[in-house]
Amino acid sequence: MKSSRYKILFLLVAPVVLLTSCFKELDKAPKYGLNTVAVFEDPGNYVHVLAKLYAGLAVSGNQGPAGQPDIEGIDEGFSAYVRVLWNLQELPTDEAICGWNDAGIPELNFMTWNSTSSFVNAMYYRIFYQIPLCNEYIRYCSDEWMAEQNFSDADKTRIRLYKAEARFLRALAYFHAMDIFGSVPFVTENDLPGKTFPQQTTREALFAYLETELKAIEAELPDARQNQYGRADKGAVQALLTKMYLNAEVYAGTNRYADCLIYAQRVIDGGYALDAEYRWLFLADNHLSGEIIFPVTFDGLRTRTFGGTTFLGHASIGGSMAPAAYGFNGGWAGLRARSSFVDLFPDTVDTRFIFHTAGQVKEIADTTVQTFTAGYAVGKWKNLTRAGANGSDPQRDFADIDFPMLRLADIYLAYAEASVRTGTNLGTGVNYFNLIRQRAYGNNSQDVGALTLDLILAERARELYWEAHRRTDLIRFGRFAGGTYLWPLKGGANAGTATSEFYNLYPLPAADIVANRNLRQNPGY
Repeated sequence: MKSSRYKILFLLVAPVVLLTSCFKELDKAPKYGLNTVAVFEDPGNYVHVLAKLYAGLAVSGNQGPAGQPDIEGIDEGFSAYVRVLWNLQELPTDEAICGWNDAGIPELNFMTWNSTSSFVNAMYYRIFYQIPLCNEYIRYCSDEWMAEQNFSDADKTRIRLYKAEARFLRALAYFHAMDIFGSVPFVTENDLPGKTFPQQTTREALFAYLETELKAIEAELPDARQNQYGRADKGAVQALLTKMYLNAEVYAGTNRYADCLIYAQRVIDGGYALDAEYRWLFLADNHLSGEIIFPVTFDGLRTRTFGGTTFLGHASIGGSMAPAAYGFNGGWAGLRARSSFVDLFPDTVDTRFIFHTAGQVKEIADTTVQTFTAGYAVGKWKNLTRAGANGSDPQRDFADIDFPMLRLADIYLAYAEASVRTGTNLGTGVNYFNLIRQRAYGNNSQDVGALTLDLILAERARELYWEAHRRTDLIRFGRFAGGTYLWPLKGGANAGTATSEFYNLYPLPAADIVANRNLRQNPGY
């Protein structure tokens, strides 16, 4: 059902990229099983290397689901980009908990991680695996290189587009680095591999760089919805800028809500539309969505990984749940909702109330974290099509569900929040907010006439839950670390307890602090 797009996005028949994850190796050139120069002497190879850059958001290595990992030192199934991002963004919040006792999971559940925690390190190394790959690719897309190789004008035009896409993928990785780690090592295509250890940039400087970079490529990419599905376009750039501006006070200490309004409106004007039904966004054929702006694409036959939506589907199934009803062949009995999140729903009429409650109790105690029936299960991710057919994998091991990294409802809510924070365009903000409410209830019975920030934060939870936004949202509202807002098992206490403010940032890996004397650890670690 998705084969046409995967002819480009996951046709990994040319370069095989092997990179060690150790920081002291991060500035070395990727190796492709061929001489790197030889790969880029052929203009036909560029699309295959671009495929590897996109695939870096989905798969964990070149073989799948295990055997040739991109990152050493952690179980390959744990190391996929979406999986580690999701864990860091959801498990420490009021939305989710995982009952497994694997190293690194309890620290995320209870907000007690440190600079050696495995999942924290895996996210860092995944980001800084992706960035050098993008840098190397961009370096060989220069006009000077293409002129030396006597590429045709048609090849040059095509490769310049690929370059803009690679710059977007690099910006997305740096965005996550800025959000999760703050001040991080910084290298671009202008830093030759193997010369020196990377210098550390500040969070503020990285924000400024990303703003300039994204605005530069905005004009170089196709209009919204005009590139091949799964590839970056203007809408993806504008959506990422919208999210940056929404969080600018956190990232750069500067209010940029007015810019958030401008870029959110650009996205909205790009031709996207809310899907008629909320559940369609999380099905095996969600590539049909008119709402998803930038997905991480998955296919049960071509992206065989235990990360991504395969993880989100399997790990959410347990207890009395019938795996076949979710398009999977079994459950891993791990992920559930915390009661604090369930309580954000005032009723069960909301179509986003997708919980499995039979045989489950709502509350989770410190003694029942590993008991799947403690906590409501979430049935949001289904490897079934709108018509109820199974995904493409006949064994139902691997999911076809694309992960909606950026989607329209998020932008509607960003506009609504920025309108409240600036006191401008409030009518438009209320309208966008109500469009989401109307889909959730099937009518306008739950429309609001005025907005508050508390109402917006709760609506973001109901609309965007388990999509790797919650930690960022709570930090922006001042309710993540500290004691302003408590939820069950925050800090490891049944009723929740205050945590240190330094947990608003994750630490850089201790091994890299030792290896690179240019780096300084985040405060508190």
